[in-house]
Amino acid sequence: MTTHSQSRTGASDPSTPAPAARPAPAARRSRPARGEGQWALGYREPLNANEQSKKDDNPLNVRARIENIYSRRGFASIDGGDLRGRFRWWGLYTQRKPGLDGGKTGALAPEELDDEFFMLRVRSDGALLGAEQLRVLGAISTDFGRDTADLTDRQNVQYHWIRIEDVPTIWQRLEAVGLQTQEACGDSPRGFLGSPVAGVAADEIIDGTSALEEIKRRYIGDPEFSNLPRKFKTALTGHPSQDVAPEINDVSFVGTVHPEHGPGFDLWVGGGLSTNPMLAQKLGVWIPLEDVPDVWEGVISVFRDYGYRRLRSRARLKFLLADWGVERFREVLEEKYLGRTLVDCPSPPVPTANGDHIGVHRQKDGLFYLGVTPTVGRISGTVLSRLGDLVEEYGAAGVRLTAYQKLVVLGVEEERVEGLVAALERIGLSTRPSNWRRSTMACTGIEFCKLAIVDTKDRAVALVSELERRIPDLDTPITVNVNGCPNACARTQVADIGLKGQLVLDDDGNQVEGFQVHLGGGLGLQPGLGKKLRAHKVTSAALDDYVTNVVTGYLDERHDGESFASWVARADDEVLRGERTLEATR
Repeated sequence: MTTHSQSRTGASDPSTPAPAARPAPAARRSRPARGEGQWALGYREPLNANEQSKKDDNPLNVRARIENIYSRRGFASIDGGDLRGRFRWWGLYTQRKPGLDGGKTGALAPEELDDEFFMLRVRSDGALLGAEQLRVLGAISTDFGRDTADLTDRQNVQYHWIRIEDVPTIWQRLEAVGLQTQEACGDSPRGFLGSPVAGVAADEIIDGTSALEEIKRRYIGDPEFSNLPRKFKTALTGHPSQDVAPEINDVSFVGTVHPEHGPGFDLWVGGGLSTNPMLAQKLGVWIPLEDVPDVWEGVISVFRDYGYRRLRSRARLKFLLADWGVERFREVLEEKYLGRTLVDCPSPPVPTANGDHIGVHRQKDGLFYLGVTPTVGRISGTVLSRLGDLVEEYGAAGVRLTAYQKLVVLGVEEERVEGLVAALERIGLSTRPSNWRRSTMACTGIEFCKLAIVDTKDRAVALVSELERRIPDLDTPITVNVNGCPNACARTQVADIGLKGQLVLDDDGNQVEGFQVHLGGGLGLQPGLGKKLRAHKVTSAALDDYVTNVVTGYLDERHDGESFASWVARADDEVLRGERTLEATR
């Protein structure tokens, strides 16, 4: 029998070791690649607790337990695997227990962070919301959510303070008007982003509404696509402003025109932010409207079958694209899933106009649409109900939500526009906001989110108010995105000024709420990730002064027509760090 020592050294007597011999470099063997849990390569056994939970029970099944057990027996009856896992497939997250500061976020176990109330997310998928739907959304907030409601940058409505006992009733009300929470969260095809002016904009390339409706009809709730490696985000627009942030979605269909075939969609894949931001890669193809659902199924199937399931931190589609490259991705998509070659077509040009649609605009049918902003997405059930009343009173077609925490009222007769503008203003929704209010977003923050480290909503509201006072006549939009943690739900890295919440030290050495700063990011005309200022942090208390100093530096130094992002690329670090005031730069 050959001993282990013999196999290593060749010695006949293991008690007399031979001199160690260093193998030549050519003889060394590289460590075999570790399996990443890719189903298509045979790795079907779960490699972490999340994958095991999904294998144990399809998360879609948890609805029956919510309706028949948990809503009747109360919060204490909920199984932990359902509570912190499968509930998400029905739009439910436990919210943060009040009174826990940002230092507790990473220090406490999940059950210590959990409150006995829920955030509930309702998906809109780019659909037109009529007066009745708006009033139902509003009443759910006032009846069950302490009048809370946020508009998210995923075109969702988000409630807080929801009790498990009330969830079945909420579902009944939503579904009675064609709305749902199914797969609004979880490792699933989450809510779609659709152009808020689809079908009405005078400059639209193609209306993709029917494709989004068909994708939702076929695939949402389908068990074949309810166990993905991670979340899967979809965007589709036929508007030239590319108004759905296509650069940062897992799959995006972007309006384009083929010189022979006419209007259709290019395919972009692998976008996403969080701690490893990557912009989507463009395939440069032409897809007719009727083929979009099939191609969407192909892309999500590639992700399901080849996506990495070993480490959650590498389980998004963007990592597969980074490793494969877009050419191999297209080859696998065409050969294994579509069974045909996609038509080549140059990707559409970058947009030249802002895609938030704020203001009053004429539709192609002669009616008007009104782009309206709350402040940083914060709204209420009362306002949603009143908005429904205004839609009915002014004979509007309805409301769509936007990818920028805003909303658009469509189908307004010309003679009724100014009356509606005034009525919306009275309920806190501005059609003609300041550039600060127009261009500032904020995530949920520490008020409700268990991942957050700092306050965001209230801090951003205060920032907008102070900047309106200090720089009231800002003549160009400068986007300010305020995030409570590194997950970038409000898109830290693609804002002119991106603020990532973290605990920092003040001048006295005390640990306080603050932000890491990213500058010069953007989507659309100047897509790119912001410049992270090395070793530079700003306390929350000093944020007003910091933003003021940076913006006044830009206003003082900019060339004619120069954007904030272009200025950041050439500005001195001293100015970018906010260490010079406007008076010093002149």
